[in-house]
Amino acid sequence: MLNQQILREGLSIMASCRKQTGDIWQAHFGAAAIGSYFFVKDLGADQELAQLVFAQSGEMVKKYMREDEEDRHPACDEQTAVSAILGALEHTIGGLHWVGHNVIYSAASLLAIRELQGWGSQTDITGIADLIRAFEKTPPGRSWIGFTAAEVKRMELSEDDGFPVIAKPEELSLLVLEELSQFTAIYRAESHHDLIGHMLTFSHALNILFDLGHVTFFERGLRPVLKLVKVLRSSRSLTIDEPLKLSSAVDRLPLHPAIPVKELPTEAAFWKKDYSDHDWDFGHIFKFAHSFYDHLRRVEEKRESYIENFRCIIAQYQK
Repeated sequence: MLNQQILREGLSIMASCRKQTGDIWQAHFGAAAIGSYFFVKDLGADQELAQLVFAQSGEMVKKYMREDEEDRHPACDEQTAVSAILGALEHTIGGLHWVGHNVIYSAASLLAIRELQGWGSQTDITGIADLIRAFEKTPPGRSWIGFTAAEVKRMELSEDDGFPVIAKPEELSLLVLEELSQFTAIYRAESHHDLIGHMLTFSHALNILFDLGHVTFFERGLRPVLKLVKVLRSSRSLTIDEPLKLSSAVDRLPLHPAIPVKELPTEAAFWKKDYSDHDWDFGHIFKFAHSFYDHLRRVEEKRESYIENFRCIIAQYQK
């Protein structure tokens, strides 16, 4: 039971984000709606699970959907959309901007438009391109452990970092899952849990670009995602008692350990909980689930440590 309307609504939220809010963040919910669709599709979810996921993502889009109905516009062909969106992404693909949301939004849009075989008016496509272009000259993020945003921006990669040569999505997925498994402590903070989650979504977005045939964008996006991984490596084994260098507009010490969830997004019980009070964790319950399970399907060995640490990333807010 796939619901392509959720793709149209997700794209509409993304296209209207800048006009409605003057900012880039409400587009989170559009990308999350798209993530809910592909999570269900890629998982091959049964009818009960699909209905539960779409009930929650449907409630989310109703909250953020613009009033006018995009379906009354003639659909732009896919190639027109690809040219506009990749043309906008061209300006930022080589740098780390807001922990990869320039790439995350681009990949989600292109994946949905491919599934729909075209979508929206020229105004809609321009809205998404403007959203992506708004990431030019933006910082790498606002919340970091061990570094300031300026230090992250200046950071360079070296051979001493020990990163493998990555030429295809399976290799990137294996790297980020292995990195996820190395954390002995995960803290519920934008500077930790959230960055780990976006390590998954940013790298997944690069994999999507590769899958869609945009291989040079995959290659050019590797350095910024590896920079994020390098930063996170310094916070693998934090303890509550040790002094931390925290640079964040939102996090405060002491940080609190993330509580692992009992049910996973592949289980109906997970989606029977109500996440609306906390805006579906800003849409991340859909985005993180889609990205994690897509990474998992690309690797041969499904290590339990991947899943156990993912329990500390997904759905910390529950009612």
